[in-house]
Amino acid sequence: MTIKNKHVVAGLIGVAVLGTAFSLSSCVSIPKGAIAVHPFQKDKYLGTWYEIARFDFRFEKGLSHVTATYSVKDANTIRVDNKGYDARNKKWKQSIGKAKFVNSDDAGRLKVSFFGPFYAGYNIIAIDDNYRYALIAGNNLDYLWILSRDKTIPATVKTEYLAKARELGYDTDKLVWTKQD
Repeated sequence: MTIKNKHVVAGLIGVAVLGTAFSLSSCVSIPKGAIAVHPFQKDKYLGTWYEIARFDFRFEKGLSHVTATYSVKDANTIRVDNKGYDARNKKWKQSIGKAKFVNSDDAGRLKVSFFGPFYAGYNIIAIDDNYRYALIAGNNLDYLWILSRDKTIPATVKTEYLAKARELGYDTDKLVWTKQD
């Protein structure tokens, strides 16, 4: 093999490796045993939600008064506006992202991106009939959120959602209960 051909082969292998890494980083999934809400009504889900609890991760670490506001960006995309207060630095933090449905808009399986082409799973696995309270699973058992249209959640809903999360394998003792007062 000539030197030129070795460079071509090396280049093709590099492209294949990068392509595989990119596809894996943009992979969206749902935890084993979890089922996304179906039928799902996008229009009823839009608007502002208060974060009641979450598994803490670096982008939300230390934040209180966290909200997520969803609005239509275009026919296939939902605008995601997350805000929270960082008491240590005495300032509000905001992240604007986008969400797209994984399969169809009548199932609560979305992929969300705040960083360019990289998406993560956003799976609505429980929601009440009036779209007031929601349980959200990420790609795996490392991400979980409880959301409400109000700053609090009824004890019965809390108990139901915690039981559902535990059934799926979530360690609900790790939940951070978001300050919303």
